[in-house]
Order: sequence, then C-alpha cells, then structure tokens
Amino acid sequence: MACGSRTAAGDIYASRRDLQRGVMRQYPAAWTVLAVPLWIPLSLCSTRLAGHDCWQTGGVDPVAEVPAGERGSRAGQRGSYGIDGGFAGLAVFGVMEAGLAGTVAWAVRHRRRAVAALAVAGGAAVAGSAASYLYCTGPGKRAIWAQVLDELGLRGDEHVLDVGCGRGAVLMLAARRLPAGRAVGADVWRRRDQSGNSRAAAERNAAAEGVADRVKLVDADARDLPFGSASFDVVVSSLAISNIREAGGRARALREAVRVLRPGGRLRIVDDGADRYAAVLREAGCTDVTVRQLDWRTWYGLPGHHMPLVAAARPPS
Repeated sequence: MACGSRTAAGDIYASRRDLQRGVMRQYPAAWTVLAVPLWIPLSLCSTRLAGHDCWQTGGVDPVAEVPAGERGSRAGQRGSYGIDGGFAGLAVFGVMEAGLAGTVAWAVRHRRRAVAALAVAGGAAVAGSAASYLYCTGPGKRAIWAQVLDELGLRGDEHVLDVGCGRGAVLMLAARRLPAGRAVGADVWRRRDQSGNSRAAAERNAAAEGVADRVKLVDADARDLPFGSASFDVVVSSLAISNIREAGGRARALREAVRVLRPGGRLRIVDDGADRYAAVLREAGCTDVTVRQLDWRTWYGLPGHHMPLVAAARPPS
C-alpha cells in the first residue's frame, strides 16, 4: 500500500508531536517512566509511515480527504478519556517492573552480570508493553475509530448510538462528524471498565470537545437498551460488550444493537473476541457481516495481538 506524500508525512510527524503532548498531559507519571521505550517504537513507526508503505495490517487506510486535526492522535485531544480496564493493567506492569528492579539490585550486589542483563532486558520489555498499552487505550484507539467512522461516509445528519460509551472517546469522534445529527452514548459507567468512568466525565468531555449540543447520554445496560426499534442509523461499540461475562448476555446485547438499527443501518464493533460476534449477528438477520483484524494500534501491550473489527448492516426494508 503506497502512502508517502510530503503532506501525509507532515501530518504524521505533527500527529506524533501532538501524541507526545497528549500522553504527557494525561499520564504525566507514566510518561516520566516510559518515555524512552514508548518513543523509540513511535519514532520508527513514523519513519515507516512516511516512507514507501505503511504498517497497516488490518486494511484501514489513511483518509486523506479528512483534515489531520479531525483524525488520528489529534482527535479528541481536548477531552480526558481515562484508561481502558482501569488501573489494574498498569498495576500489573508496575509489580513486574518492581520485581525486575529488585532482581537487578540483587544481581549487581552479588556481581551476577548475566542475571542483571536479563533483568534489565525484561524491564525494558515490560516498559515497552506498558507504553503500548497506554498508547492503544488513548491515541491509538482514537486514531482507529476516526478512520472507521470516516469509512462510513456519514452525511452529518445521522443518529449514532455508542453502546458502552464510557467517558466518550468514540462518542465524541462521532459527534464531531454530525453537525446536524445526534450522538447518543449508553453505559452503566463502571470504574472497573475504565479509569474515572462516569456519566459526569463524559459530559465534561462533550463540553470540552465543543459537541455538547449534539450529544445525549443515557444510563442503560447494553442487554436492555431503552430505545425504540429502528431508532439509529449507525451503532458503534468499543471494548464494551466483552465486559459482559456470560455468552448469553453478550448475544443479547448484540441482538439489542441490531434491534435499534434502522433498515439499512450499519453496525461497527471493535472488541476482544469480536470475531465471535459474527454468527450472532447473522442469526439476528444482519447482512454484509465481515470481520477484519486491525493493526498495531490495537496491540494493548501484546505485540501481534490485533483487535478484530466486526462490521454488519441491517437489510433495507
């Protein structure tokens, strides 16, 4: 895939500068610890993207016609969107780093150079994974969803529902593309699903992004949406349905998403295990059901672990 114009390269390097400022602002302590392992891979990625081809493994192409300020790492920079999965994941990284640091101290004290070298290498790997997690839960997620939404070719007057919107990262991206439409976010706002997760946080982000007049927030369980059938043109969901532990509950949430779609409406879900949703969506009557693996921006600290995107449509009446 070719993608190497001067304009595209300039946008990429500008996005990288904005990414640095965004990570420093939202995660100052983490930035202090992880700056080097985070920035080396990002520098390599930027160089690669500005060259002859891209590290795009999921078929999500750059959207040249959308201004850089409306996509990628810049999108949603005015809000504060927390960390997916809460702080539990970062706590695990912290415990691992502390253990490795203790191992290094012990090895140095006992002159075990090989052990010290292995522990240092392990610490660098853990720090790199933590950096990847922070990137994917923030700028990476927004970049992926900016492109997914642009692929939909929204007119700007649609009604869009975000199931499990959390603090609104995806919801605000959708709202920015709906000057004459409506973006509705539904959630139960549990802190274990996202750090600082609350309806009030989503409301503050809508105000910060300048889209409060076109955003509506509703307290609702994905398995029992309080909307009439055929209410929305587009339904999206990011890392939410997998939080329902029972397979039957996840299937019910998917059927609810299809129910509230208008004839001809479209559904997009990014989730761990979303490839397993395809069968349920087909049984619910959806057409054009496809699954594709997204790229490195969805690794979440596990290199090679690509989140799937499932796309579907409700047949026209």
